[in-house]
Amino acid sequence: TDPLHADKVYLKLLYLADRTSLIETGQPITGDKMVNMPKGPVLSQIYDSIKWGDIEDGDPWYEYLTEQSNYEVSLAKDHSETDELSEYEIHILEKIHESYGSLHPMELVRLTHGLPEWHDPNGSSIPLEPEEILRANGKSPEEIERFARTAEEVYFLDQFARP
Repeated sequence: TDPLHADKVYLKLLYLADRTSLIETGQPITGDKMVNMPKGPVLSQIYDSIKWGDIEDGDPWYEYLTEQSNYEVSLAKDHSETDELSEYEIHILEKIHESYGSLHPMELVRLTHGLPEWHDPNGSSIPLEPEEILRANGKSPEEIERFARTAEEVYFLDQFARP
């Protein structure tokens, strides 16, 4: 069996949750950059942190994930605080997990290969811009512009909230 089975499933589920939130609200949950890879789209920084085991103090996932050992990454806590997540975000994560959490990684690969925004990167990775996801899912240019403006405002305000 694949020792990274659970990690691959969770990476796909996080992508699907970010994608759902992006399409519904114009904002992803994690804010991570998205990329198309041979086995489907993933969240870039989270993927790298898990794949390379470079979860260290200062990484946003340090508090929640253990370092890689024998090709496995685990949750660092049994129960994580969710005060950073809205009720909507928790609902999306639960809905995605309920719908797709029991699928085998290859079933998730087939599922994500069927998404309109996925393009084969031919063995590499290519950036996947939020606008591409929104456009591929029927959002109008006006909606995409409004979402982009809101995202810029959120990013701007977030800079003031950081220490």
